[in-house]
Amino acid sequence: MTEPIIITAKENDPYLVKGPVTHTDASGNTVTVEGAMVALCRCGQSANKPFCDGSHRKVDFQATAHTVILPVIG
Repeated sequence: MTEPIIITAKENDPYLVKGPVTHTDASGNTVTVEGAMVALCRCGQSANKPFCDGSHRKVDFQATAHTVILPVIG
């Protein structure tokens, strides 16, 4: 059985998703990011959206910590 997807966000930090992660952009291009963890922007300021580039530190981004667990479907 496949593990659920867990998305975690520490206070004032990006969303962290346990990898590998496959992303499809608005043009239909698909990219699979391998690795233990992928950081996704939640401040809206990253120059590399949807991925975090650390801009949240420069803009004093503020948000609470939380975790989302997505069930496996299928």
